[in-house]
Amino acid sequence: MLARRVASAAVLIPLVVVVLLLGQPWLGLLIMAIAALAAREAFALLKGAGVLSEPLLGTAVALVVVGGSWLLGDRLGETSILVALGVILAAIAAFLRLDPREGFQAWLGTVFGALYTGLLAFLLLIVEGAAVLPDGAPLGAWLDGGRAWLVVCVLGVWAFDTGAYLAGRTWGRHGFLVHISPKKTWEGVIGGAVVGTAVTALTLWAAGAQPLGAIALGPMIAVAAQSGDLAESLLKRAAGAKDSGALIPGHGGMLDRVDSILFAGPVVYFYLLVVGSIG
Repeated sequence: MLARRVASAAVLIPLVVVVLLLGQPWLGLLIMAIAALAAREAFALLKGAGVLSEPLLGTAVALVVVGGSWLLGDRLGETSILVALGVILAAIAAFLRLDPREGFQAWLGTVFGALYTGLLAFLLLIVEGAAVLPDGAPLGAWLDGGRAWLVVCVLGVWAFDTGAYLAGRTWGRHGFLVHISPKKTWEGVIGGAVVGTAVTALTLWAAGAQPLGAIALGPMIAVAAQSGDLAESLLKRAAGAKDSGALIPGHGGMLDRVDSILFAGPVVYFYLLVVGSIG
């Protein structure tokens, strides 16, 4: 298992780095592909949990929302219209079911799956909307402002996940929401938050931002990352599944890899709005 995980990481990490350096349109296309795969797995889990939905429509709505955030840029008003249209289309599809209870459940299931995986749109809102990096920012030699802040988001999540895993294995004694995820511990959560905050401080400095901002952003990313992980665990337990899929050897499915990022993206975007680094 460990060998497969390392082999997969050895392929995926360089791919992500290359796409990040290339920028658009490759970055947008990669995130769109991730959204499509994650949506497919999310709707499969909903089916496994006995929740009715319209998978093809839901996946299409998720892709329209994610793609719209890319093409429209930092214009939440227009993007919210796409979300509203998706909700309406899901309702129209539900009208075709003869059983009103089934129709209502399918409407909710479709909207949930689309909006859940559609949260990836915030990654592209960050890429398209973040302000230009200040002169002298270390990351500025390779990346523009949007891609630099995407690095802040993704590395913050990965640092939390890694710190939580190592701290949990080393010191984990007290269970944390074990009815959802039996292996989670308080020690792991705290360790992840500490490591994640430290890495966030480093990436903020590299982006030319105030490292002290990590005092706020680090814990925010930690809470979001843990919540995203638990949300997917809740869905998997309801479906009786260990992983969301088998796409990535040793790592499970695509949704297993981006569950924490789904929740962290909106948090980082909110932080950028508060500190005035959007636009």
